[in-house]
Amino acid sequence: MGSTGSIGRNVLEIVRMFPGDFKIRALTAKENVELLAGQILAFKPEMAVVYDADLAQALEDLLPAKTGVAILYGDEGYRQAAALESIDTVITAMVGAAGLLPTMAAIDAGKNIALANKETLVMAGELVMRRAAEQKVSILPIDSEHSAIFQCLAGNRRRDLARILLTGSGGPFLKRGKDEFDSIKPADALKHPNWRMGNKITIDSATLMNKGLEFIEARWLFDVTPEQIQVVIHPQSIVHSMVAFVDGSVIAQLGVPDMKGAIAYALSFPGRLPIGQLIPEFADIGTLGFEHPDLERFPCLKLAIEACGAGGTLPAVLNAANEVAVYAFLHNELSFVNIANVVRQTMQNHVIIEQPGLDSIVTADKWARRETAGLIKGIFNS
Repeated sequence: MGSTGSIGRNVLEIVRMFPGDFKIRALTAKENVELLAGQILAFKPEMAVVYDADLAQALEDLLPAKTGVAILYGDEGYRQAAALESIDTVITAMVGAAGLLPTMAAIDAGKNIALANKETLVMAGELVMRRAAEQKVSILPIDSEHSAIFQCLAGNRRRDLARILLTGSGGPFLKRGKDEFDSIKPADALKHPNWRMGNKITIDSATLMNKGLEFIEARWLFDVTPEQIQVVIHPQSIVHSMVAFVDGSVIAQLGVPDMKGAIAYALSFPGRLPIGQLIPEFADIGTLGFEHPDLERFPCLKLAIEACGAGGTLPAVLNAANEVAVYAFLHNELSFVNIANVVRQTMQNHVIIEQPGLDSIVTADKWARRETAGLIKGIFNS
């Protein structure tokens, strides 16, 4: 799910390396039909899904006759792909809230989940994890930080966990003064120092909202309280995350900053694939640094931690408001500093529903998008 994005392309690279181990049965994208057509020809899936009927026709026009692939579109198409009978594992790499309903459909169909769409757990973590337990399906993380935590916990008793140390690079503006944030443009924010990612997640990394979303994801994925999660800034991105135990021991997972390692581990668990990943040259690196996050300069992280603590529909509202704000920033309709401001105002305007069902979460998501869009329009026109 999301085969044309950064994660999706990396997944297919690994599948191409191990054709005897994996078979792609379905591919879904939003609108990049040119790349999707090439993927279909290379991997010969049974089904392909795009966003709407026009894109489905465009995809069909790009393919030779009699490819044998069923081309679907829209929400129903995504759900059908996620529940396809011949599938045992669904890789959820769609961007944003769009990943929630297909992931739930996959869980309901008894599919194991390799999770790269953190928004699924941000919006509905309690519901998703409960449903996965009921259906007896596994959810294995693809995010490098959560994969690291998962690996650090392997072989240890969960009751011995004391704290999760969630690392983050700090993004491109770690050392930039707060008085310079007003001048930040999309091109500046898209220059991540360590990772190559899609535009949305790269902006989230620049604001540290991505670390906030990962904070909420970790809370549900590993069944811990918000107080058991600590964000640590680590500019080198070599330590992908750590776990502290009740005896004071800390286990860390290290590697070069490349998503293929986490993807391969999720696909091959409990084994490991020889993907040719480089081992860090520690003597050349010299020093690994760590520092506390600055919540005043990066208020998005603070907002996410607050939303995690409040619970209910507030994390879904946070996520939706951020998606709208980031889109506006990328289109020069909102300043960098106002991303946090409109997310904060949307959260303040929301009446939280405690213990929401899926319908309430979806409704809160839609409300937040309208609310945030109105706030941005007011700022843009002022």
